Amino acid sequence: MSLTMSHPSLQSDSDSRFLDCRGFRLHYRIHGSGEPPFMLLLHGSFLSMRSWRNVVGPLSEMATLIALDRPAFGRTSRPVPTKLNGVSYAPEAQSDLAAAFLEQLGIDKAVIVGNSTGGTLAMLMALRHPDKVSGLVLVDAMIYSAYAASGIPPVMKPFLKAASPVFSRLMKLLIRKFFDRLLLSFWHNPSMLPVETLSAYRADMMAGNWGRGFWEVFLETHHLHLDEKVGSITFPVLVVTGEFDRTVKVEESLRLAREVPTADLEVIGDSAHLPHEEQPEAFVAAVKAFMQRVC
Repeated sequence: MSLTMSHPSLQSDSDSRFLDCRGFRLHYRIHGSGEPPFMLLLHGSFLSMRSWRNVVGPLSEMATLIALDRPAFGRTSRPVPTKLNGVSYAPEAQSDLAAAFLEQLGIDKAVIVGNSTGGTLAMLMALRHPDKVSGLVLVDAMIYSAYAASGIPPVMKPFLKAASPVFSRLMKLLIRKFFDRLLLSFWHNPSMLPVETLSAYRADMMAGNWGRGFWEVFLETHHLHLDEKVGSITFPVLVVTGEFDRTVKVEESLRLAREVPTADLEVIGDSAHLPHEEQPEAFVAAVKAFMQRVC
């Protein structure tokens, strides 16, 4: 299905677009012809669609790319959940949101490309909505640890929710203090991250009601037990890891490539948690080779 044919008002270019879906006003951009195959790009936490800036050009020569700002990040809205609006930042809800987003765009299937926590959501989307997924590219994805395996004790949640205004302000202060250090830790060679790009990421993160939005993501974090489910994936998967990733240990990506029956593995040298930013040419080459399996 052609994206431009099903939605003539959407132009296949890199201009910002907005779409209302499940209580969020989603910010996205389209790169490419508007024709299949389609790729949905899901960035990691503390980042935005800006994370794909070095690869959207060459990848759009072979597919139509839809880069999305995930809830709590970038220019996507950060509504406070209520019983009336039905908004949820839970990982399952975010994966359902991504599937509904594609549905509203008129896209039947897409290759889902996810980095870090975006990879967690890509895996969840594949498990919950396999009819919408034609392949997965999991880039230093959190499948066995951190976001995918952490959680707040249920007995604590009512207290934390009641104290959300206080705790969200505290989290805001902490993120402001450690933001630059955190992002630099994602890089093997931090000196290669331009100061202006780091500043742009700060602006992307710290927009609107951002402290409360990230707090809601934190509140909904829980163990997803993905280790029990990855073996059921049947469509093509590419597991990508930076050779020096310290955020998601390389051993976890190697394990993922072993446990997903249909997975190929690509280890990209001279990079850490964001190989698509540090080594875009190697990343593009790996994805282009993978797409020959999918198409």
